[in-house]
Amino acid sequence: MRNSFFLLLLLAAFSVSAQDHTQFQIHSHNDYLQKVPFWTAFAAGASSIEVDVILKDGKLMAAHEAESIDPKRTIESLYLAPISEGVKNGLLSHLNFHLLVDLKTEAYATLKVLEEGMKNYKDVLYSADNPDGLKLIISGNRPKPEEYKNYPDWMLFDYQSTELTEDLPWSKIGMVSLSFSRFSVWNGKGRMVETEREKVQDFIDLVHSFDRPVRFWGSPDSKSAWKAFHEMGEDYINTDHPIDAAEYLSKLEENSYQNTSKHKVYQPKFDVDGAEVPVKNVILMIGDGNGLTQIAAALFSNDNQLNLTLLKNMGLIKTQAADDFTTDSAAGATAFATGEKTNNRALGVDPKGRTLRNLPDILDEYGFSSGIITTDQLTGATPAAFYAHHPERDDSDQIAAYLPKSKLDLFIGGGEANFITQKENLKSAGFTVKDSLHHTEADRIGYFAASKSLPKKLDGRGDYLLKSTAFALEFFDRKSLPFFLMIEAANIDSGGHSNSTSMIVSEMLDFDEVIGSVIQYVDANPNTLLIVTADHETGGASIPQGNIASSTVELGFHSDDHTGIMVPVFAYGAHSGDFRGVYENTAIFHKIMELIKEYHGK
Repeated sequence: MRNSFFLLLLLAAFSVSAQDHTQFQIHSHNDYLQKVPFWTAFAAGASSIEVDVILKDGKLMAAHEAESIDPKRTIESLYLAPISEGVKNGLLSHLNFHLLVDLKTEAYATLKVLEEGMKNYKDVLYSADNPDGLKLIISGNRPKPEEYKNYPDWMLFDYQSTELTEDLPWSKIGMVSLSFSRFSVWNGKGRMVETEREKVQDFIDLVHSFDRPVRFWGSPDSKSAWKAFHEMGEDYINTDHPIDAAEYLSKLEENSYQNTSKHKVYQPKFDVDGAEVPVKNVILMIGDGNGLTQIAAALFSNDNQLNLTLLKNMGLIKTQAADDFTTDSAAGATAFATGEKTNNRALGVDPKGRTLRNLPDILDEYGFSSGIITTDQLTGATPAAFYAHHPERDDSDQIAAYLPKSKLDLFIGGGEANFITQKENLKSAGFTVKDSLHHTEADRIGYFAASKSLPKKLDGRGDYLLKSTAFALEFFDRKSLPFFLMIEAANIDSGGHSNSTSMIVSEMLDFDEVIGSVIQYVDANPNTLLIVTADHETGGASIPQGNIASSTVELGFHSDDHTGIMVPVFAYGAHSGDFRGVYENTAIFHKIMELIKEYHGK
């Protein structure tokens, strides 16, 4: 039992030290009702920990009413003794919390017993000689304010009135608390009525004018409420769920993002949209991990407009892999590239490992040129699915060996270090590997934009994807052949995996700028089909709150992995109407091939 106790202490100490609570403070309401009193609140980093106390037979019982008294549960056993032992053993290096003791029995008699009992804990209590010691704030039944001065330095009081004046004994007032119901009937869902919100804010500001913290009891206990009270400046946010509240509030800043780099959108002409004309060119744009939430977050962060959301022909795809409900990028991209489901981690092979022909290989027979562009390494799962045939996506050396053998005429991306042994093979295959994106007359071009991974957009990648796309379109125009081009925005997925709102939004907005340039290209080249979709959604993301006027969104995350949510498909240009509806991800390949066969024979 003793070892378990110390283990709990260690776990609690580690948990609180791992969280930064400098921006918010939590009041663990009715903490004694937790399964592990005190330690639950301490692990959550609570600054204020509440215990209801009843004086019975000379002992201070931790209970709300007499009927719930348990002889083993006293303020001493649940709080004072563990705190004292933690201090002695060095596990509580500093007491950055106080106990709020809510007296349920007559104040004077109860405080007399409390004072007497605290003599056993002088070493942990606040005093002039121990300024970092433990303070108790007395709530519930209290003596008269003018009598506060009669009590020791470690004892402060919870003042409960809207009547705040300069002559109050402020040096003995530890906080000001009132029932939330005196200001509002808000239940914590949606938003507080503005007139009620103003009342709450005015009271908070009034208490702060006397340089004291404020708390509301009986307040809504939800994420929306925690956020609202935090934004209004409530000092001790009241909750019965301290760990959940701490986790949410500690991630609130990270989960919120204000976009300051907005771009204007291109207005599509729609003259060629849906036209039943021969398809000469196919541009497939894949936002890795880019679900509806990611798109919406970027929309709300960019003056409520995106190039993508101006498109009219939309559908939804189901993304399941052959061996799993939730796909990875390898199986998802293989479905686009080959029209067949495969196992997760597999590239360009079926579930039994047999080679599948991909779009660049097949379209070569129809006189098409093909290219791939990515913000990932070129051996990454999505680009590799369009040239490699290998059962394991992480075997970079084996995957790289497929590139010289492919029918691609253009590749642009990171990961040059994976192709060191393939440089001569690429050259023998007719590729001119360039060190910059400048015009050239070469028939096959490769460009490694980084030795390993490219930076994220917020880390200085610049307009790499936009310039690479412009270069690719000029390259194909010069060849004067039909073409297939795959463009991947890889790091929306990275943002989902790391639950980074800033990365998701900035990477999606970068992708959208490129989408706008491609829409413009389609308008000028009416035999072009543009398809914009995703291999899967990442993060199980939602948007609990935001502010369009300030270009700010807050994302919530259910996961740090891929999900099985359907993802949207947007299409523009020739035969774009063919991509409406709900269908499997493999249908992208088959719809493309039906259009190619219709107009190019074979």
